[in-house]
Amino acid sequence: MTSTVGMTKDDTIRRMSQAPSVPADAAGVLRLLRSDRAAAAEAVAALDTEGQVALICGAPVQQRHTLLDLLPAPERVIALLPEAELCFTVKAIGLESAVWVLDHATPEQVAAAIDLDVWRDHAPHPAQLDAWLDALAETGDESLLRAITHLDAELVVHWLQNRILVAQKPSDDEDWEPPDGSQTLDGQFHFAQLRSGDDAASIRRALTILWNGDYWTYFRLMLGVIHELPTENQEWALRWRNARLQDLGFPPWDEAMRLYRHLRSHERTRLPADARPLDVETWRLPVWLPQLPESAEGAHLVFRAITKLDAEERTAAFYAFVAVANAVAVADRMPLSDTETTPRAIAKAARWIDRGLEHIADSHGLEHVDVLRRVALEHLFRVGANLDPEAARPPPREDPEEPHSDA
Repeated sequence: MTSTVGMTKDDTIRRMSQAPSVPADAAGVLRLLRSDRAAAAEAVAALDTEGQVALICGAPVQQRHTLLDLLPAPERVIALLPEAELCFTVKAIGLESAVWVLDHATPEQVAAAIDLDVWRDHAPHPAQLDAWLDALAETGDESLLRAITHLDAELVVHWLQNRILVAQKPSDDEDWEPPDGSQTLDGQFHFAQLRSGDDAASIRRALTILWNGDYWTYFRLMLGVIHELPTENQEWALRWRNARLQDLGFPPWDEAMRLYRHLRSHERTRLPADARPLDVETWRLPVWLPQLPESAEGAHLVFRAITKLDAEERTAAFYAFVAVANAVAVADRMPLSDTETTPRAIAKAARWIDRGLEHIADSHGLEHVDVLRRVALEHLFRVGANLDPEAARPPPREDPEEPHSDA
């Protein structure tokens, strides 16, 4: 995924492997704020932009609004937040109260936040989609135009089809009458809310901004509401969403479920021939994850083994581990917009990689670090999960009305 703030893959690796030096941590700033707001603001202003991003992302989500208020130029920091961190922050503030944050967010951040928070299995949740689009409709004209034109047209049409009826005035029927209670911006398309009590103010504002700023997108959306099948729109919107999530490291659900594939006994101890498990591509992480636990006294074997790799190998192992944790989150249908999902997925990935790592190391008399150089972390998870499948398997599926995500 290409960043709109000029951050390259090398920048991402550096940030992930070397957390910036932050002279004031979030807890320290918040303590200072209680006694001296000016001093707290000065401490925050003393940080460079990267340090301010680290400060916000390192703070509990409930405290981020307070810290954002201390920033001398919050718009610069908001635009640099990893996509999921923006989503966490907006949800913690509340969508209705976070309009000013969305005003400064990039279109890519907004699209990713909607990808993470709106979908339930294979469909957008209507109320959640309404909440995000209604909040966007409260942003400034330029911000709204950028955001709405960057979203998939199929998703916007889906939103409109659930809220309004659209009729197009025929060119050859002088007696044609628009639907009762409808309104029009251009005399050609007439729209009316589908549900009583829905004043459709957010939709009227979005359509007005499009009509004035990007007529052809307006035209395409209005025709889409009239002619396009909701099922086809939903299917295409899901495809685009899944492709973007894959760019952020989240595989499709059926691919993620390969973690739990059954292995025969001999496969659980086999060392792959000519394997290159640390030949891993990097990508832009959607969460603030400066590093994995590295303490040699840490609880997990895999983290202790990673510390014994050389620097280049550690970077590869970092991304390989994050890929497994992301697959766990998707396979187990964890809500991708929940701040607790990342630590939960990391803990589960580490637990079962540990089991597989110990099993293969003991079977061949190898050091744990040598196993990491010969066996992919995904396979180690699969081995560990096969040793106790009842304990490892994903939890029972939640009620479809409850929040969860199927990438």
